[in-house]
Amino acid sequence: MAKESSFDVVSKVDRQEVDNALNQAAKEVRQRFDFKGTDASIAWSGEAIEMEANSEERVKAVLDVFESKLVRRGVSLKSLDAGDPRSSGKLFKITATTTEGISQENAKKVSKLIRDEGPKGVKAQIQGDELRISGKSRDDLQAVQKLINDADFDFAVQYTNYR
Repeated sequence: MAKESSFDVVSKVDRQEVDNALNQAAKEVRQRFDFKGTDASIAWSGEAIEMEANSEERVKAVLDVFESKLVRRGVSLKSLDAGDPRSSGKLFKITATTTEGISQENAKKVSKLIRDEGPKGVKAQIQGDELRISGKSRDDLQAVQKLINDADFDFAVQYTNYR
């Protein structure tokens, strides 16, 4: 009898990489000529990331710099939830948060996709904010990973615990 193989589908963000990207973006915002005199800044505000500048276009540019640093550090932009620019006195602000974990409805979408289009004998099981995929053949599990990647969901996915 063949042993069953499995892996977990998760949505996690490496907090250290986000912090590194934020520090790089803050340094670039301080040094770039087009940000001089615009009161542009980016910093942690508790669990959220706060960006501010004196115009809506400048604060969007700060967000763009931050997103480019995240991409360079290998953090998916699907895990970044940035709000719209809002006025706060003389400054415009954007608050962004990182989302972790797969919601129940998203986990159900993934498991339905595996049930409908995946190889026979592969099971998907929702476990809190992650999804356990198991099957007899490792080739089937790799086919499921490809299926999930090709589906292009609106949340970031990583694969862990491959056994």
